[in-house]
Amino acid sequence: MDLGTNTFHLLIAEGSITDFKTLFHEHIGVKLGEGGINKGLILPEAFERGIATLKEFSQKINQHKVQYIKCIGTSALRNASNAVEFVERVKNEAGLAIEVIDGSREASYIYEGIKAADVLTEAYSLIMDIGGGSIEFIIGNKHSVVWRESFEIGAARLMDRFHHSDPIDPAAIEAINVYLENKLGSLFSATGTYPVQQLIGSSGSFETFAELAELRSNQVFDLNTTKNYLFDQHDLQLVIDELIRSTHAGREANKVIIPVRVDMIVVSSIVTRYIITKLGISQTALCTYSLKEGILAEMMQR
Repeated sequence: MDLGTNTFHLLIAEGSITDFKTLFHEHIGVKLGEGGINKGLILPEAFERGIATLKEFSQKINQHKVQYIKCIGTSALRNASNAVEFVERVKNEAGLAIEVIDGSREASYIYEGIKAADVLTEAYSLIMDIGGGSIEFIIGNKHSVVWRESFEIGAARLMDRFHHSDPIDPAAIEAINVYLENKLGSLFSATGTYPVQQLIGSSGSFETFAELAELRSNQVFDLNTTKNYLFDQHDLQLVIDELIRSTHAGREANKVIIPVRVDMIVVSSIVTRYIITKLGISQTALCTYSLKEGILAEMMQR
């Protein structure tokens, strides 16, 4: 289980990480950080949504007679003042033990998930995972990680801080760009040492980018059968620009954009455009594997 700031994922699988069979996969837009993400608090409604979802997950786990369970909490649970209370209630009411991990370990799990999808090469790539609470950046190749860092500047945090108009105001876009420039100095230093040309987006918003890009070409795109997808850089830029200019109503009416991403996709698009432009990225790929597959990789080494 990957208990993200926006979405809780349950993945039940068997086999090996290079050839596993998915028995059950569900993702629920819990929005654990809604309203409280920048206050360091899980608000009551979000708190109860989280508890209810994990009770449902526990039932699914029991139905599938799962032998090994790992339940990982990330940014929202790292930073919330009432996280201990949440963890205790989940243990008492759902019978699940949540392990809250730091950002460095989260980045390591993401790398292992990407590595399992066989998208990495001998060359260094920059992996980016845009979560609700944090964004992880990892530089590595098919052999190892040379640099990684987690930044508490996820989409829910950025939206709460900057996105207050519909559509987002150009001044807010510029403010986000300045904010990223100030926050990501260590990333820019790392890419100076380890130059990268390819950006790999780990699931999340990049799945929406891919679906919208394929829709432009009238192509059928099935995320369930896709591990890796290479963007046409021009099409990706058009998709991102359109999302940034879009209205809430327009995004909500688009069946490709799942409800939990309807608003956060805007700031995710701004971050992605900023990184591509700042680093001169010439190739962008989606990998549908992420944290949960990295956790699975570790478990399947038993």
